[in-house]
Amino acid sequence: MFSSYLNESIVGRALKNKLIEVKFYNPRDFTRPSEAFKRRRVKDNGYRPVDDKPYGGGPGMVMRAEPMLKAIEYALRKCSRSGFPTTQRQPFARTLSKRSRIKIINFSPSGKKFNTAYAKNSVKKYTDIILISGRYEGIDMRVKKIFKAEDISIGDYVLTGGELPAMVLIDSISRQIPRVLGKYESLEEERVSSSEVYTRPEVLKYKNKNYKVPKVLLSGNHKKIEEWKKNR
Repeated sequence: MFSSYLNESIVGRALKNKLIEVKFYNPRDFTRPSEAFKRRRVKDNGYRPVDDKPYGGGPGMVMRAEPMLKAIEYALRKCSRSGFPTTQRQPFARTLSKRSRIKIINFSPSGKKFNTAYAKNSVKKYTDIILISGRYEGIDMRVKKIFKAEDISIGDYVLTGGELPAMVLIDSISRQIPRVLGKYESLEEERVSSSEVYTRPEVLKYKNKNYKVPKVLLSGNHKKIEEWKKNR
């Protein structure tokens, strides 16, 4: 699901230039064969269950704690070992008790709302961010409690899984990393912007009507242009 997106545009260039690094860990790789196959003594077909019915009843399935915990532990070990530009890693033993440079995020529609300020703060505070992309009805609550994962939401709606929110965070946070956008684009990122933008032609003709670019944008008076943008 991620490959086509991560190989394109700004994020693709950032990965190619090793300004960011994205790794994937599948909880299924940290599970054992289903007990059903063991009981029936039949050949293992490779099925690795990562979900089960919720205690107390209710619809859907819940992602089990054990494979999630093992996957997160493995990701933490990789964080402590792998090199990242201009950062120093802490040993894994210390990482588990003091993750001052590692952030663990779980996606939930009831979580804290993600925004640009959160993205900027993440770049300043953390060298690594582990994104838990849950599915079904979510993950066993004990996983979040054990690793003190923060629930984050990208909007007031429900999605099939955490993959799309993960892509949103990868994109937004990557843009805040120096050199990812490039010198010109970085300056544009911090400048006063407006929801109203125009380009050539100066006069657009559509169905016998003329649509003109606001005169202030053609004036060359940068002070007035900035004031105009602020008021949009």
